[in-house]
Amino acid sequence: MGAALEIRNLHVNVEDKPILKGVNLVIRQGEVHALMGPNGSGKSTLANVLMGNPAYEVTAGEIIFDGRDVMEMEPDERSRAGMFLAFQYPISIPGVTLANFLRLSINARMKAADPDSKGIGVSDFRKMMRAKMDELQMDHSFAGRYLNEGFSGGEKKRAEILQMAVLEPKIAVLDETDSGLDIDALRVVSEGVVKLKGPNLGVLVITHYQRILNYIKPEFVHVLYQGQIVESGGPELALKLEEAGYDWIRERAEG
Repeated sequence: MGAALEIRNLHVNVEDKPILKGVNLVIRQGEVHALMGPNGSGKSTLANVLMGNPAYEVTAGEIIFDGRDVMEMEPDERSRAGMFLAFQYPISIPGVTLANFLRLSINARMKAADPDSKGIGVSDFRKMMRAKMDELQMDHSFAGRYLNEGFSGGEKKRAEILQMAVLEPKIAVLDETDSGLDIDALRVVSEGVVKLKGPNLGVLVITHYQRILNYIKPEFVHVLYQGQIVESGGPELALKLEEAGYDWIRERAEG
């Protein structure tokens, strides 16, 4: 059995206002889940809580990852344990190249696992990173650019996918990775995720639209509405939402 991310009866407030009202969800390594829902349903709140954003107050429930209580872990501990969040709006860090950022990230992980670790050597790191970039069909010059500085929306998201490839998390949460991307950038980013899919990686794709799911093809689809998962099913559920919108979900939830 691989690692699992278990969300149990999760209630979350933002500025004293309840946003999540009892979310239950289990994602295992090797599975691909999609979480859909209209604006304001709590999708990004869930992503922020999973990675430990302090602006979000958990009032009830549990998040368990690989048998450990996530609530007790700082964001960097969550990352080292094997969780990864691809942000909706990645920030830029002028003066820090993507390559240096990734090497520091790997060394921090290695040092956490073994305090005596010297980290990864420069030549070993370059070799590994080039292999990952080749796998994702990325130009090697990309690694020499400052992190997200002057990047297009698509390039920012590709940089996140490269981070995911290098850090090899057990569970990755993609928070509206498709937002602001044109169809070509969406395809390139989606293909990157598809290349990384496998028995060691569980993925939660948080999205507003079906279109990214045409590429990533989740096995499980969940609908978040007014802070609760009100519907779960297979890929056909996403197609139904694309055709019919969320009105039938509203009617069912409120009727």
